[in-house]
Amino acid sequence: MTTSLPCVLHAWTAYEGELRNYLRHRSKDAHQADDLLQEVFVKAMQQGKQFCLLENSRAWLFQVARNALVDQFRLGRDIIELPEDLPQPEPTREPIQALSACVARVLTELTPEDRDIIEKCDLEGVKQKDYAATQQLSLPAVKSRLLRARERMRARMSTACQVRFDEQGRVLGHVPR
Repeated sequence: MTTSLPCVLHAWTAYEGELRNYLRHRSKDAHQADDLLQEVFVKAMQQGKQFCLLENSRAWLFQVARNALVDQFRLGRDIIELPEDLPQPEPTREPIQALSACVARVLTELTPEDRDIIEKCDLEGVKQKDYAATQQLSLPAVKSRLLRARERMRARMSTACQVRFDEQGRVLGHVPR
């Protein structure tokens, strides 16, 4: 650190006044500006030999000063306490009810086979393995049929109810009708 001391002191001597003015102008508090100035000096000293290798020590010092100001402003933000008796907004069920109505309507428009497998496996919670046994189908056949039925239902919901889905198939939004 002693080898870096001369270059740090040289840069500090050259830019300290300019840095102080910059910090005082931005912080509006001389004591806070002096604290931040000291913080910048400490960071410069901590750089050691790396500080001497900087191409533009002035720019580095001002960047550190700017970052210190930003950090100080973030810490100094007032936190507003909300009263505990603040009324809570009532949750609205209208979009969910509208989407439920859309699902019910689209289900009636599906083929009986698609409607049955979706109602049993997705809505009633019947395991695919159990559904396969009751329908005398193989498990891979049930998985395939359920996948195709879901795809047809999703496509129908996209057009009939203008439901939008994300990449994972989750509902992003819809236009209630």
